[in-house]
Amino acid sequence: MREAAIITRLLNILSNLKKVVLICVNNKWLKKDPFQGFKLTKKEVVKNPLSRDELKRLTEKVFEVERISQVRDIFLFCCYTGLAYVDVKQLKTTDTVVGMDGEPWIDTTRQKTDAPTRIPLLDTALEIIEKYKDHPQCCAAGVVLPVLSNQKMNAYLKEIANLCGISKTLTFHIARHTFATTVTLSNKVPIETVSKMLGHRSLKQTMIYAKILDVKISEDMKGLRERLKGM
Repeated sequence: MREAAIITRLLNILSNLKKVVLICVNNKWLKKDPFQGFKLTKKEVVKNPLSRDELKRLTEKVFEVERISQVRDIFLFCCYTGLAYVDVKQLKTTDTVVGMDGEPWIDTTRQKTDAPTRIPLLDTALEIIEKYKDHPQCCAAGVVLPVLSNQKMNAYLKEIANLCGISKTLTFHIARHTFATTVTLSNKVPIETVSKMLGHRSLKQTMIYAKILDVKISEDMKGLRERLKGM
């Protein structure tokens, strides 16, 4: 997975460089396009979210060390909200509001895309917020959760995965993917709704999550079989 991430990053760098070179050629700052005849092919990275069983194991595991338990809780919060690491780290108490339905929502903006994100809070996420509302770090900074540095969080997540018997590499990207698939799409939440909650600019961005849901494909085709029988 780490190698795939490095390759993807390099391809993105080359893609951006190619755009700059094209500008230079169009403005006649370069006589010839050095990328002429060179085609960049981006390989789609297969997302690997937590399964329902893995999410259950992670939720029910009791940790003796408070710091490890804290990191697990923050990771779970992202699994049930779809927030990225930077967004949950910056999440202020003022970003939790009462929605039009009278229920608690998150109302914030994604740092990466500057896109508005509104998410109704599920019970698990609410319980985690309640658990840390009086934490010294939260009270001092006015934030919802006591999030550590990304490096420290990832180090603890590796230990948490081992303790829970999870072979996957736990990252906050995985938590976001888990929200999109295992928590929402697998439970028949429409992809348009998931896209809005993830803060995606277009439905195309969200489609990558739907592609891996074999269980959803199975359910959809089962419904189709039933409808065809009635024709």
